Amino acid sequence: MHKVIIGIVVWLMSSSIWAASESTISLLDNRFRVDPSIQQITFVIYRKNPSRPVVLVRPDGKKYYAWKSPDNVKWYQESSMDIISIEKPMPGPWQAVGKVTPDNHIKLISNLQLTSDHFPERLYQGETLKYTAQLTSNDKPLKLRDFLDKVKLKVTFTPYVENEESLAKEARPIPDVLGEFADDGRGLDEKAGDGVFTVALPISIEPGKYRARITSGNGVFLRAQEQTVLVYPTPYTDTLIQSRDKSQPHKVVVSGEQGSLEPGSLVMQITHKDEQGHVEHFDAQSDKDSLSLSVNIPNTQEFGQYTWSGNLYANDLASKRALVFPMSEKSYSIVHEVDLEQARLMQEKQEAERRKKELEQAILEQRAEQRKKAIIYIIVGNVVVIVLAILIWFIVRKVRARKAMLPEMQLEVPKK
Repeated sequence: MHKVIIGIVVWLMSSSIWAASESTISLLDNRFRVDPSIQQITFVIYRKNPSRPVVLVRPDGKKYYAWKSPDNVKWYQESSMDIISIEKPMPGPWQAVGKVTPDNHIKLISNLQLTSDHFPERLYQGETLKYTAQLTSNDKPLKLRDFLDKVKLKVTFTPYVENEESLAKEARPIPDVLGEFADDGRGLDEKAGDGVFTVALPISIEPGKYRARITSGNGVFLRAQEQTVLVYPTPYTDTLIQSRDKSQPHKVVVSGEQGSLEPGSLVMQITHKDEQGHVEHFDAQSDKDSLSLSVNIPNTQEFGQYTWSGNLYANDLASKRALVFPMSEKSYSIVHEVDLEQARLMQEKQEAERRKKELEQAILEQRAEQRKKAIIYIIVGNVVVIVLAILIWFIVRKVRARKAMLPEMQLEVPKK
């Protein structure tokens, strides 16, 4: 038999702070009591796997279903779990009807808070930002893993529109999901299971004004925080200068934007890979008061396809905030040297052949046009001859007919 735990998250009218005394209450026949002071409550209900969602029964007997519930009820379900959030629940005895075991208990979590980092005044397109959020109870990290894992906190950026809530749903801007939080000790997350959720947030959107929101992917834990942010254009340019001289290296050159980055703060790391997969790493830093730097890449002159990528580190000029810009992978090729004289001769030959083909084509088209005209002339001549022959035949026939009728007309002349 599986243990059934119903975790109840209780909070007052605030969007970030809830209050209740912390305790554990025994659950008899899946019944529990909601105090009149509770303004909002969340049930985390474990069921036998698999089983249908529970049915919640209010003190007055009204029932809530996963597929049918009022607007103040949010329901998330899995094969063995229900997470149900209710605003302004009716005080009194409630009951959960479903495949649950008799040894249940209710855990009340008091003074629950959601805190997160504050976005800086300036964000830059292309940077990656370490961003953290935390749920605490009585100023201690909340570690109810099953609840936190199902919350699926994520960061969305929505283009800023005045009075967005007053617009029709179809007219509202579509949010972009830039990242999801994790507490798994991977990537930028410092420690797994410590209640601090981290996301490596890529600012992969166009410059502009946005609403940044922390939202839930399951629809139960709705928008928790919102902030208006400004995203500025990428404050640097990077380019590869490919050397044609065997004695000179290739160069990756970066130039920072005046007024955005702090001079002297630029540091670059480059990863270079050849066609055989051999990897080399290079780094460089800018001189004091400089906004540019470059990395030399050895010029082996071996033919093939090469790639390079890396990271640029710098500081924001105004706030001194540390910035990280991943540099996406780019490629270049080294090919056989070209004999310019031979290339010129081949080009001239190709051009002569092209002109010859054009002349031959023009002659063929001219001959075809002449044949077409000759055929037309023949057809027209034949038609004219036929028409003339018919006309002559018709005239001759008329003349002969008239001559044949002349003697008869003379016989009818009266005698004097």
